[in-house]
Amino acid sequence: MPAAGAAAKPAGHDVSSHQGNVDWKAVRAEGGRFVYVKATESTWYRNPYFPRQYRGARKAGLLHGAYHFGVPNASSGRAQARRFLRHGGGWKADDWTLPPALDIERHPYDREHPCHGMSGTALVRWMRGFSAEVLRRTGRRPVIYTTARWWNGCPDGSRAFAATHPLWLARRHGNPGELPAGWAYPSIWQHAGAGALPGDQDRWNGTAAGLRRFARG
Repeated sequence: MPAAGAAAKPAGHDVSSHQGNVDWKAVRAEGGRFVYVKATESTWYRNPYFPRQYRGARKAGLLHGAYHFGVPNASSGRAQARRFLRHGGGWKADDWTLPPALDIERHPYDREHPCHGMSGTALVRWMRGFSAEVLRRTGRRPVIYTTARWWNGCPDGSRAFAATHPLWLARRHGNPGELPAGWAYPSIWQHAGAGALPGDQDRWNGTAAGLRRFARG
């Protein structure tokens, strides 16, 4: 997805409690067409703004999806998936709901252990557990949000997910660059931390019709 081509693709963003009450009509007017909203983190946190952010986006005409911030060393993948699904992380075939997403990256609270103090094998096992529970409960595999640097270093560049899990790539540069092992392209590219829309700036790697099919499943 070169920078020049990105401008023609549907624009989106992702938000959390940091964005608070979002003016969704303004988002739509600025060109926003989809959003991912943080629902949960590990098994201890729920975004208090999630219900109004999630419903507000849909009411304004945006496709919306929920994401979970994974902390693998805190509890099992299945346990975190179950909490996520209980608190907004589900999916339904309504043409408006994007598949659930797992944000998996360096440890947010321990810079000395970016891999969460876990081996590559253990991280893969954790993600398999999360994915299996989401699939069992929703019928969809989760989108995986990550960076190439973390993925290729911590889960040892596992190729176990690329064939069945869409990639949401985090790389805030002029082009996607190196990809996590196994994936040939990102479905969604987070290309900036700020911009015209609240929160991080994203692009769908395709057409508006393709984005709608992605939601449909």
